[in-house]
Amino acid sequence: MHKNSLILSALTVLAAVPAVAATPDTARHQAQIDQIVQEISPARIEGYINKLVGFRTRHTMSDTVSETEGIGAARRWIKSELERCGASQGGRLQVAFDSHIAPVSARISRPTEIVNVVATLPGTQPASVDRMYVVSGHYDSRNTDIMDAKGDAPGANDDASGTAAVMEMACVMAKYKFDATLVFMTVAAEEQGLLGAAHWAEQAKQKNLNIAGMFTNDIIGSSRDEHGKVDNTQVRLFAEGLPVQKENSDAVRTLIQTGGENDSLSRQLARAVKEAGERYVPKFKVNVIQRRDRYLRGGDHMPFLERGYAALRFTEPAEDFNHQHQNIRTEKGVLIGDLPQYDDFNYIAQVARVNAAALSSLSLAPAAPAKVQVRTAKLQNDTELVWQANAEPDLAGYRIVWRDTSSAEWQGSQFVGKATEFTLPLSKDNYYFGVQAIDNDGNTSPASYPTPLR
Repeated sequence: MHKNSLILSALTVLAAVPAVAATPDTARHQAQIDQIVQEISPARIEGYINKLVGFRTRHTMSDTVSETEGIGAARRWIKSELERCGASQGGRLQVAFDSHIAPVSARISRPTEIVNVVATLPGTQPASVDRMYVVSGHYDSRNTDIMDAKGDAPGANDDASGTAAVMEMACVMAKYKFDATLVFMTVAAEEQGLLGAAHWAEQAKQKNLNIAGMFTNDIIGSSRDEHGKVDNTQVRLFAEGLPVQKENSDAVRTLIQTGGENDSLSRQLARAVKEAGERYVPKFKVNVIQRRDRYLRGGDHMPFLERGYAALRFTEPAEDFNHQHQNIRTEKGVLIGDLPQYDDFNYIAQVARVNAAALSSLSLAPAAPAKVQVRTAKLQNDTELVWQANAEPDLAGYRIVWRDTSSAEWQGSQFVGKATEFTLPLSKDNYYFGVQAIDNDGNTSPASYPTPLR
């Protein structure tokens, strides 16, 4: 359908529905989120990265005893820094190590303790405190030889950049209150096979934690590509469609059956992140890439995807492989290696601001509506939607969104108040639909894709 036709359809819908309470202003800026975005500091991020690089190597199997070199010194410093930030903001930020012993494997030559540093900021609304949003960067590093635990591996971009962004977010956001719970993680052993993230994700699954969304920030440090071209105006956000499974689950079969391959939990989360990020960080594009990660590559969001959670990856626009997974050396007059002089600290701060805006918006908003369904018992051109009521006390109501089947982004919407069912004069044959929950301040949940109700 052409854009003008879609607008006419939207106007028809608006004219045909009964009057409801005024729609909350979902486009206005929340003062708290604006303040958080403004407080993100490139200078502090630079300081964190230089400190991490100063440990010389953060290889997973490097020294754990030294106070100045190796992964042990790095994780103790990260923990102490987060504890310092938390203490200065009233002690609400709960910082702890999360560890396990990894057995010998292809990239682990001896049993090795893998230690994540986890900072949790509990939510303050009883109806939302169990809902969690997780953001991570990995603090381990490597050089050309994945098994070299002693050689220099500064890892300024991969992934001191993501680690510094997470630390900065935790320290800034610890002074504010959010309805839902936020978890800031710096994880280990990403280079050895996503081991730290996989351990935490598996524990979360076993505990049945309600993780409503997860972001990893990995290689967000440079705005310059291998040819010297600078692009500091966008970040890539990788979002999986259909999950990789040996056998399709009922949920995946339903997505395929109804054409909802672009409406997975991760794609819905990505739409919400893009909207919030671009609203609060002007002139900076969140470029949603419809893949789980770069081509046949991976990151710490993947263990979460594999356990059924919505998870995304932030990465710079174009990687320069001279400054990633390389021994430090000079070739033909060019200094090669993952060194801090190749990082763009202002750019990293922009990516951190997008993260912080999205995390804030999501954790202040209601949960995405549950059990959203479309009635299919009778043949009709209208679309009847039903859903379960939210429990949040500050809920203003629900918004139905729709888009043309060729569009990746929502194009039309209708606020319907606190109703839990609604009929639209639009055909489910021709549009994709979703239902969002909105609070009194205009904070909006990701959309929930409807399943068939027969």
